[in-house]
Amino acid sequence: MSSSPPSGAPVAPTLKDGKTIEPVREILWGTSAGVRKYETPDEVPAEMRKLLVKLMVVQADTEFASIQQHRPWLDRAPTLEDRWIEARIVADEARHGLQACRILRDFGEEGQRMIDDLLAKREGEHKLDAFNMKFDRWSDVGAFTCLVDRVGVYQLRAFQECSYGPLARAMPLMLSEEQLHLNFGASVLRRMVQDGASYYGSAEEAQASVRKWYPRALDMFGHSNSETSRRAIEFGLKRWTNDEARGKFKDEVRALTSAVGLELPPDDFDRHVL
Repeated sequence: MSSSPPSGAPVAPTLKDGKTIEPVREILWGTSAGVRKYETPDEVPAEMRKLLVKLMVVQADTEFASIQQHRPWLDRAPTLEDRWIEARIVADEARHGLQACRILRDFGEEGQRMIDDLLAKREGEHKLDAFNMKFDRWSDVGAFTCLVDRVGVYQLRAFQECSYGPLARAMPLMLSEEQLHLNFGASVLRRMVQDGASYYGSAEEAQASVRKWYPRALDMFGHSNSETSRRAIEFGLKRWTNDEARGKFKDEVRALTSAVGLELPPDDFDRHVL
């Protein structure tokens, strides 16, 4: 009798012509570069195990929190297409949270306790400030998906081909699905600036929401001199420091918002995490 492989089992991606591509099996950076990737929790060194669990808890927490933020707009978004995309976003975030929890579940009782705690959290109880704020206006949905979800993409890119095989293999699909969120957010802001009330809201509302969410997006990268960030690179889990990722993000959104006709506040405006 056949059974599906466990979440830690290596799986080779399959092309349309039936051929397979072998995934990268060695660690690409950090102190163990060149060694085969870790495939099960039992293989992971104790200190790295603790950090990996912490990162997955934060990842899952942001996904489930985002569902709570988007949920009220499932039937309040201004167009049918917007409501459909909102539903897609909620479904994507649920799947991404499930993916992180599947990785946590492999860590046995410890991981299950973390999952139970995550599922019990309500609005306002989440780890990062950006996910404890409500979407008061439609412009908040646009600015959040354009800016905060974009930070999430940088976090996922940092995990690409990381030293823990099951996490590395989860990244391609998650990144593909997240792209919809970013494009949607930029489109909402652009339509508010260009079309105003004929679409929904106004350019002034879009500008106010960018000013509201940009500081929270910058905070999401974490402290500039983070020891956790340094250790994540040493363990091969993340490829950039917090400041390196934040710098890439700032360059990207500066060009994007300028093209739409919106301005970013100064980088030190309303910051909570420096």
